[in-house]
Amino acid sequence: MTTYTDDAPELSHLNQQGEANMVDVTEKAMTSRTATAQGFIKMNRATFELITTGKHKKGDVFAVARIAGIQAAKKCSDLIPLCHPLMLSKVQVDFTLDSENSQVQVNSLCRLTGQTGVEMEALTAVSIACLTLFDMCKAADPAMIIHGIEVLTKEGGKSGHWQSPSA
Repeated sequence: MTTYTDDAPELSHLNQQGEANMVDVTEKAMTSRTATAQGFIKMNRATFELITTGKHKKGDVFAVARIAGIQAAKKCSDLIPLCHPLMLSKVQVDFTLDSENSQVQVNSLCRLTGQTGVEMEALTAVSIACLTLFDMCKAADPAMIIHGIEVLTKEGGKSGHWQSPSA
């Protein structure tokens, strides 16, 4: 497992002149790459009950948020300027209900065989799934809080396996 130090980081998206630069992955090996991410959306108890019992007038908010997250991962390079367009082979978005805290945990998994990682796609899937839940529930609860969005794991490529301390 790769560990990172507090040494000065290299910013791969800046060229020698300090200008924005898309990283050249031409010479990188094609490897299997996977990333997982998570995020949370906290809401009031009434809104949580509304969506977990299926009584929301907009229907199954989780089905809509799942599709939005998958679609967002596939469009990541359209949203984040220096991301490479990727041929994802798997995108999964799952929800865990935390009734004690009236929140939904959103998890994503992105996978491909390619020359660059899929962390941004996993983060985008989680972010957009959370935003979709917010959009569908904002009339009932405009004070919802999206929080804790992070990469949990990444595998493949030169740096191998990495896991967040919070994973």
